Formats: sequence, structure tokens, C-alpha cells
Amino acid sequence: MAVRIRLQRFGSKKRPYYRIVSADGRAKRDGRFLEQVGTYNPMQSPHKISFKKDRYDYWISVGAQPSDTVRSLYRRFKKDAAQAEG
Repeated sequence: MAVRIRLQRFGSKKRPYYRIVSADGRAKRDGRFLEQVGTYNPMQSPHKISFKKDRYDYWISVGAQPSDTVRSLYRRFKKDAAQAEG
């Protein structure tokens, strides 16, 4: 089973809201998932990104592959967190 960390779309038409989930790579985009590891709301200004960092790191450590979008969102999340601290 290849686990992927990817976005799962919620929200109404033209008002997207995403959950960041770990899921079997064969599952449908909005189908069954293993665990929710974060959220992404592109409609807020600025975009709101949240991750459960410990759970994200766990899934990466056991071999889960993030999608390209999730990878870039995680980079932005870490950069924003570093700016907030310093």
C-alpha cells in the first residue's frame, strides 16, 4: 500500500476548503483516508495553512509521499512559523 499525503476538497462551489490527509494512493480524492494531518483555506487573506507537525513527520518517516501541492504548502507553513518566532 502506497500512502500519499494529499488534499481532500471540501466547501461549496467556488469556495474551496481543503483537508490535508494521509490516504492510500488508490483511494479516490475525496474518499477514504487514514488520518487528517492539516487544513488549507485558500479563501482567507492571507491563506490559512495548519499542520499537525508531529503527525506529518510520522507519516513521512514511515514512507508516505506528499503530493507536490502539499510539499509546497508544508514549506510555506514552516517558513511562516519561522517568521512568527523570529
